[in-house]
Amino acid sequence: MVVETRSAQFESIPLDSGATLAPVEIAYETYGHLNAAKSNAILVTHAFTGDAHAAGISHETGKPGWWDNMIGPGKAFDTDRYFVICSNVLGGCQGTTGPGAKNPATGRPYAMSFPVITIRDMVRLQRMLVQSLGIERLLGVAGGSMGGMQALEWAVSYPEMVLSVIPIATTWRHSAQQIAFNEVGRQAIMADPDWSEGNYYDTNKPPARGLSIARMVGHITYMSDESMREKFGRRLREKEKFGFDFGVDFEIESYLRYRGNQFVSRFDANSYLYITKAED
Repeated sequence: MVVETRSAQFESIPLDSGATLAPVEIAYETYGHLNAAKSNAILVTHAFTGDAHAAGISHETGKPGWWDNMIGPGKAFDTDRYFVICSNVLGGCQGTTGPGAKNPATGRPYAMSFPVITIRDMVRLQRMLVQSLGIERLLGVAGGSMGGMQALEWAVSYPEMVLSVIPIATTWRHSAQQIAFNEVGRQAIMADPDWSEGNYYDTNKPPARGLSIARMVGHITYMSDESMREKFGRRLREKEKFGFDFGVDFEIESYLRYRGNQFVSRFDANSYLYITKAED
């Protein structure tokens, strides 16, 4: 399978808020070959904390892409037949312009001066990328969770450019409860003293505690009570009796702490704020 990591730059992009972001860069990977008619392209859209590395082994981390079991020769998205594209979303922190990118007006990271974005803005930038590749119509757009929200937006905003969409485990808008959980996550980040009103990029001390808590809250929403009970129950973590302190007693506590701490090393806290706001 041919895997290519690229980026594209555009002079500007108009946003739903009325602001214009200029310039803008989008990081993306492609898998397989685009045919002569440019009619075999499929856009894969990632979930909230994903990135452009959907398949193959990363040269940077040595890890497989987040949908490697679905993209490749003979797989569901067969790269012997299809040309698959995956880009990092607008507002992200994996190569596409976001709050951690340099603001050309100041020479410093945008931080909280980055404009508020929407799912439609993310899709607008994806459309600019697709058109820059000379593709007039996508064979399909597929994604799960926030990726599914993008797939639905493609169908609504650019129906003439997409033949089919595959939205998985998603919604067309957040419920009050989903918005509430996202707000708790944002407040956890902003309450961290190291957040410094978003201006932590030069300190080498990001709001790790707040971001870790936000991720823990998010993971609770990814599992139902039944699935959590089946996976963890009330099992103790490497002990036979309670510790009678505030350390880890239960497997579920250990799991959430692990997920939170792991997340801090690969994701930007300000991107967390902006992307959850876009989802809402």
